[in-house]
Order: sequence, then structure tokens, then C-alpha cells
Amino acid sequence: MRIPSLTLSGILLLSALFGSYAAWTLQRPAAHYLSDLRSRLDFSRGQASGRGNLVGIQPELFPADYQSVGRLRLKLAAYLDKARDEGLLNDKTVVVLPEHIGTWLVATGEKDQLYRARTLGEAMAWLALGNPLSTLTALVRAEGEDRLGDALLRMKAERMAADYQALFGGLARAYGVTLVAGSIVLPEPRVERATLRVGDGPLYNVSLVFARDGQPLGQPQRKVLPVGGERRVTGSARRDALGVVDTPAGRLGVLFYADSDDLASHAELARHGAQLLAVPAFLSAHREDQAYRLAALPAPLQPNACTATATPVFASPAARLRASGAEAGIAVFMRGRLWDLGSAGRSLVLGQDGTQLAEDGRGARLINLWL
Repeated sequence: MRIPSLTLSGILLLSALFGSYAAWTLQRPAAHYLSDLRSRLDFSRGQASGRGNLVGIQPELFPADYQSVGRLRLKLAAYLDKARDEGLLNDKTVVVLPEHIGTWLVATGEKDQLYRARTLGEAMAWLALGNPLSTLTALVRAEGEDRLGDALLRMKAERMAADYQALFGGLARAYGVTLVAGSIVLPEPRVERATLRVGDGPLYNVSLVFARDGQPLGQPQRKVLPVGGERRVTGSARRDALGVVDTPAGRLGVLFYADSDDLASHAELARHGAQLLAVPAFLSAHREDQAYRLAALPAPLQPNACTATATPVFASPAARLRASGAEAGIAVFMRGRLWDLGSAGRSLVLGQDGTQLAEDGRGARLINLWL
């Protein structure tokens, strides 16, 4: 049977377009990028006494910092070098990084258009276009209300988990510190035979602590109270799964900032004998929820935030600390600009004698509390 020339031309055109798109999806050209590796010590509180210290790194991050794991490591290592130069790192140091610093590993190794996107929605569209088959496969297994967001995180979950452990476990080992590695969103994450694994269930926002030898300490700490837009993607953890890990500086509990307003979560840490409290935090610059504005602390909103429903239970940051039974704590925010999310929040330390906040403004900052 003779195929009409017009039909044949259409088939050839579609084939060419499909072939070009398939070739485009395989291309991952390296882009040149000059990153600002500078940071400043905002304050160091107290005196070294041999008991260790809490060091918070408030990084300034941008989409291009996530183009590769190596690029992100270079920036974080520069901050740790600054902390070491300031005499803040020792074998009892606990370093704390902000919430979601690992989540954006979803963007590593992608097309250059993703990093140049103006909005998060545009960036995620480029992520899907660059991985069409993986995205379709993950959409079938997606569970969240935001099915595309779920699928994009799910399709890269195994690689993200491996990169997260290699990056942050490697930094803990290289600098000889205990490292609270901010957080990452993964499906049913667990540590199995000293390796971070993922499953097929719901996504959770989790934080993992790495020991001085780079090995994970305990299981990933899941977020109890997802807020804002993250509730459309991530699940809620059980409070009775909260625990503490033993570090050279003391028994450490980890709470996400939204969870730090929850009395039952603090009580669970107290039940496990928490002595120190680490609070990874993230705050979009878009808006603030007045229900969370306690004392000088900013609101714990997430990307695409909507009004949170939780009610604050503490009148002051010091009251939060006492509720967990901890003697000292630190909360660390991320700064910079990730697409249109913006960033806000001032990192702070909590001690028995009160609270001290980092200055507001641009640039990476370090804060330190001697125990």
C-alpha cells in the first residue's frame, strides 16, 4: 500500500522531533559557575571548657550549588574550614545544618535550564521534561496529594539517599565532628546495615545524624508536623518514634522547627534523656504565619505555604528548651535564594541564660555555643 507523501512527511517530522528530544534528555552539559565560598562567624557564646560545642552553619545557597554533589560539598567544606580556622571544631563538636539542605539534591545532574529557572514550578517542569520515562513510572507509584512533586522526589530517591550519605557522612569524617545533616525528603527511609535506604511507602522529611567516623547514628528522625505545602507531599511521623542519639557532647535530640512548638514531642525527648537539642529549620520568605511567631523566632513555613493550623504552646524559646529536658540547643536556618522560594529566619542558640540570634542579612553565617 502506498503511503501518501504528506503522511510520510509527517511521520518523518515526528520521528525527527522525537529523536531530538530523546537526545536532549541525555545531554547534561557542565556549566561554569563562580560560587561565593565566604562565611563569617556571627557570634561565639561562652568559653571552651572541654565539654564540646554546638556549631550552626547558616549557608547561603542557590540552585547552581546543586548542579553536582561535588559543587555542594565544596561550598559546605569552605564553611567548615572557616569554623576550623576560628577554633570551633574539636572531637566533641556537634555541627548542625538547616532543614531541606538535602532535599534539593533532587536537582543534581540535570539540564542547565533547571538551574536558570525563575520559579520552582518551572524548575520542576524542566526536571520532568529531562526525565520523561522515570517521571511517568514514578507517577504511577506516587502517593501524595501533589502527585507530580511526589513523583519527582520518588524517581530520584535512591540516588538522593546515596548522595546524602556520601556527602554529609563524608564531611563528618573529614572534619572529625558529629554532624546533624539538615534534612531530606525520601520515601520510607531507614538505616539498614549502616546504609541509608529508601522504600515504596509515603515520603517523609527526615534528618540523619552522622558520627565522627561518618557512620549514621540511629535511624532517620522524621518530621512529626508537616506544615504548609509540604503536607501535600510528605507524611506525619509518630511522636513515639522520636529518640535521641549519643554524641561525645551528650545525648542529642533532633526536632524540626515546626515540631518545636509541640509539647508532646518535647516530652518524648525528655523521656529519652535529651541533654542537647538541634533544630534544623527552613522558612520561605513569601509570608509568615502569625500563629508561630514566638518571641523573636520567625515562622516555620515551607515552600508554597498555606496557613498552618497548629497552635503555639510555649511563651518563649527558653520554655521550649526546658520542656525537652535539654541544657542547650541550637536552631539553624537556610538562607540564599532557591528559585522563587526566597529564605528567611535567623539562626539562634538557646542556653540556660537566654537566647542569642544571628544578625539578619545576606551571606553565610556561623554561630557557636560552648557547652
